[in-house]
Amino acid sequence: MTTMTARPASSATRIHADHTVLKHFGDWTADRAFHVRSRKSTVLLDLRAAGRDEIELLLELDGSTLTLLLADDAAVEQWDLHFAGRGRVKDDQAPELPATVRLHGRATASRVIVRRGGTAELYSLASLARLREAHRIHRTAERSDAGQNA
Repeated sequence: MTTMTARPASSATRIHADHTVLKHFGDWTADRAFHVRSRKSTVLLDLRAAGRDEIELLLELDGSTLTLLLADDAAVEQWDLHFAGRGRVKDDQAPELPATVRLHGRATASRVIVRRGGTAELYSLASLARLREAHRIHRTAERSDAGQNA
């Protein structure tokens, strides 16, 4: 039996996670092609800024969870994603639109979770990076207020 593995486009953004938690929030990239390689990890990608643009994800997942934060109108196609062992794509709010996010590759004992709308916003609001940024802004505001009141 011959197994063919899709090759990532040379311009694809590479994301590698090995026994870790990796999160990319906000408008972190303008790319539309990604090669995600993850082993025993949790990866979260915020792709909401792409809107209706086509996004290609080549996945190599092994015992991992990939969470995608997508725009409300982004539909996911998983036809070329092959699972070995347990796993699935969990997409509870899938819109009935032509696919704009295409998943390719393989997932061994892994899952892909799709979040949209308010749930995606809550994920990004609760991120440690976002909380640190809010704390930094608050401290900066306190310093500038103290300087004006002196």
